[in-house]
Amino acid sequence: MSKLPYEVQTEPVTPLSVLSLDGDVINPDLMPDLTDEQLKEIMYRMVFTRTWDERAVNLGRQGRLGFYAPVSGQEASMVGSEYALNKDDFICPGYRDMPQLVWHGLPLYQAFLYSRGHQHGGQIPEDVHVLMPQIIIGAQILHATGVAMAFKKKGEKRVAITYTGDGGSSEGDFYEGLNFAGIYKLPAIYVVQNNGYAITTPFAKQTAAQSVAHKAVAAGIKGVQVDGMDVLAVIKAVQEAAERGRSGEGATLIEMLTYRFRPHSMSDDTTKYRTKDEETEWAPKDPLIRFGKFLEKKGLWTEEDTNRVKEEAKATVNEHIKKAEAVEKMTVAGLIDTMFETTPKYLEEQKADFQ
Repeated sequence: MSKLPYEVQTEPVTPLSVLSLDGDVINPDLMPDLTDEQLKEIMYRMVFTRTWDERAVNLGRQGRLGFYAPVSGQEASMVGSEYALNKDDFICPGYRDMPQLVWHGLPLYQAFLYSRGHQHGGQIPEDVHVLMPQIIIGAQILHATGVAMAFKKKGEKRVAITYTGDGGSSEGDFYEGLNFAGIYKLPAIYVVQNNGYAITTPFAKQTAAQSVAHKAVAAGIKGVQVDGMDVLAVIKAVQEAAERGRSGEGATLIEMLTYRFRPHSMSDDTTKYRTKDEETEWAPKDPLIRFGKFLEKKGLWTEEDTNRVKEEAKATVNEHIKKAEAVEKMTVAGLIDTMFETTPKYLEEQKADFQ
């Protein structure tokens, strides 16, 4: 029997990093061009997001939110990737990616309404370029591919970015979206936030590939693996991916290596599948600690700054959850009226029956 004329690609990839765990710059060539004020703004957003996340978990336990997917530990990949975009770029998120939407312009109280299942949570302001979070695993990959195709056809210098977890990289939609983007050289960025588990399934049982980044090869697009706990590396990778898209070079697949400190959802129990040793190993890589050390060495951030932002975040979250709770309750008639610009006759009849 003759040998196949190819070999399986087994070359490992090295994740891009800018900062050491002590906050020192180890790859100056990868350092994004940011002012001191921008660096402080990024830290502000990460601390705010961590505090918001902690408060949202408690709100969920109190029954004041509906479905909520925790994010602590993933602030660098979420905040950093959104910060690297232009405001007219388009975000197609998964259900955990609410921070990106809010920092891109979605009012926080509407994020809470979305969690509570209220229709106003999905009524996105005209100047906010996002879709609402997709619950179907991987479906947002196709949405971003379609949006990117629209940008290309219109000749607009904009990119579409989408997010999924490592479990989403096993879905058919993932491969279809990347394949289409490769064929048409679309201005799309596909971010896989690989936190090592698809709910309880470890990454080693998710794929035989060396990494998610390797999967870009089959689609003919650029694949990059990034230290997703290093916000500066995240920003650099997304900036370059966005520039590739805008210049017509095509799409990029970015694998962000992250570790979420909280469970998959409020009904998940991480003690069933994660070990204490694993959590101890990842703790020093906390993006807030790591980036905080970098800023402290530059004289840009102190513990007092962190405490100030935490208090501001708590007050803001309290204000917006009260605003969400004050919104008029949904009705069937109201839901029908928001479905179409002109309500079809058969729905008008159904609305009359409900009323």
